[in-house]
Amino acid sequence: MAILAVLATACAGRGGWGVPSLTPGTPEATVRAALGTPTATYRDGVDTLLEYAYGPAGQTTWMARLDPQGRLVSYQQVLTSANFATVRIGKDDRDAILHRFGRPAEVRRFAYSPSDVWMYRYKEQDVWDSVMYVEFAANGTVGRMVNGPDPEREERRRH
Repeated sequence: MAILAVLATACAGRGGWGVPSLTPGTPEATVRAALGTPTATYRDGVDTLLEYAYGPAGQTTWMARLDPQGRLVSYQQVLTSANFATVRIGKDDRDAILHRFGRPAEVRRFAYSPSDVWMYRYKEQDVWDSVMYVEFAANGTVGRMVNGPDPEREERRRH
């Protein structure tokens, strides 16, 4: 019990299990000091997105959104079932997907597809090791999305 209490105390100040808790309004310098160097930086309208991807085999990408004054607007783990459900087939393009989910774990080209397929590893419903394939149509918008078990983590493939 004492070990659990120490772990809970250590994690409480970091937003849970090693993730720093950051509040809206935090200055960019403080965000960067807490999180380190981002894996990528994107412009999204007037906002700046700082990507913290834990991959390519990782299942989490954290995105910090900064307003034009360099203050934190939001900080969230973006590779979630709920977030994937917000993608608009035929409307969202590569930039929209990149800004919403960060860099893909892999980019593939399949024989049946007229364009690239971006692959994101994630925990479906925070339980199952899964992959979301985002397939782009020839016009650059999302043509379809397909999810399934992560072949690198699927138990039956290891035996």
